[in-house]
Amino acid sequence: MDSKIINLKSKLDIYKAMTDGGNLADCPVRDVIQGLNGKWSSLLMAALAEQPYRFGELRRLVPDISQRMLTQTLYDLQRDGYVHREVFPTKPPSVEYSLTDLGRSMFDALRHLLQWAEFNHDAVRAARAGFDATQA
Repeated sequence: MDSKIINLKSKLDIYKAMTDGGNLADCPVRDVIQGLNGKWSSLLMAALAEQPYRFGELRRLVPDISQRMLTQTLYDLQRDGYVHREVFPTKPPSVEYSLTDLGRSMFDALRHLLQWAEFNHDAVRAARAGFDATQA
């Protein structure tokens, strides 16, 4: 086992001690990861890792996302410090989104998970089908 990895029980004990006995909602891993849990977050991060995009370009790139969800997801990614929003003084104003340094550093780690997901997609679907067949 990697000597850098601390087991889950040890981590939970550390988080409890850091919060005077207990609010695991303050767990740094949960706090950071929850922002990437959304249906669209990783997809938008992958797009913005390629290049900056204007809002309309992102909307066309991901046609099945609603305008409301695109706005909310970009807002959440901006709030977490991963995405920069720049407004240009044109008529009408145009807005461009890009990754921040923090967003690029996070995407370096996320890229491995996305590659793993692509490589193992068929195996996961087969496992689900096998599991579901035993439950029927």
